[in-house]
This record gives sequence, structure tokens and C-alpha cells, in this order.
Amino acid sequence: MPRGPSAKEITAFLRDVRDHKPGTDPAALAADKADLFERIAAAHPEDKKAADVAKSARTAADRARGR
Repeated sequence: MPRGPSAKEITAFLRDVRDHKPGTDPAALAADKADLFERIAAAHPEDKKAADVAKSARTAADRARGR
């Protein structure tokens, strides 16, 4: 079974969110968030809510990148 993100990886993401400067492109953060949620969902395949959240996060990240 795949592992979800580590506490260290989540902490690094939250640090990036905290340090995000207004006016900069948020698409990279959205993609990183989607990656984390997808890894959590993969680690818990029985959790439909986790899969739904991951899918929504990926859709938002793709929109942010103009896809």
C-alpha cells in the first residue's frame, strides 16, 4: 500500500503556504496541495471522501495552471 505524505512533508508545505507572497502565482502551491491529497487518498483507498477531496484539489490545481 502506498504511504501518505510524512509529517515533514506536510510541515514543509504549510511553511510554503505561510511564506507565500501576495501577488505571486499560487498555481505551484495548488499543485503541491493536490499532490499531498492524492498521496493521502492513495494510502487510504477505502476512504471515498479522501478520494473526492484529492480529485477536487487536482481540478483546482489544473485550473490554476490554465488547464
